[in-house]
Amino acid sequence: MKVALLSESPADEAALHLVAEGVLCCPIQRVQPPLRARGWPSVAQVLPVILRHLHFRSDAVGLVVVVDADDSVVHDGRHERPGYYHPNCRLCQLRAIVRQTLKHLPPANGRPRLHTAVGLAVPAIEAWYLCGSDAAVHEAAWLGGQASGVPAYTRRELKQRVYGTPHPSLQLEVEHAEAALRRHHGDFRRLEHDFPGGFAPLVADLRRWRRG
Repeated sequence: MKVALLSESPADEAALHLVAEGVLCCPIQRVQPPLRARGWPSVAQVLPVILRHLHFRSDAVGLVVVVDADDSVVHDGRHERPGYYHPNCRLCQLRAIVRQTLKHLPPANGRPRLHTAVGLAVPAIEAWYLCGSDAAVHEAAWLGGQASGVPAYTRRELKQRVYGTPHPSLQLEVEHAEAALRRHHGDFRRLEHDFPGGFAPLVADLRRWRRG
């Protein structure tokens, strides 16, 4: 299956490759988007161009998009209500960009539409990498820290725990990202449980691809 991946770094996209393969239960052949993104604002800015390119000028089945939440609003069940949109939730923002971009595109390349899957790493994708090995890292802990004003951990601390340094090389990031996702052996139920606002929606979107 041909799939494009868009995130904040090549290391993040290496992890998303393994998530997509695990949920879709098939090998993924990556389709390279025409633009790269570095950081949250860049992902949001290039997303419409990438969607149109993939729709009209590629044979990709779909696009997987994930960004870090950082200190923004964490997506939750209330955001899933029909017509609901939280302007400070990055997952809601990305979904809105996808809807508005694809809404008026005609069928192309033998398919009625491009599949999409959107996720939000809370507060950063390194938290996902620690799932199953550090019981103190999960969305509820982060939300509790936001509510109390005393963070359960910082993004810098997450990097230190994952890579052994707050300033890892790209090669080190890729190695640890792939090792962390392979540890789940394609069964992401723990990640869905520990990260219900950001990882679970991503998996739900991917599962809809399998239903057509």
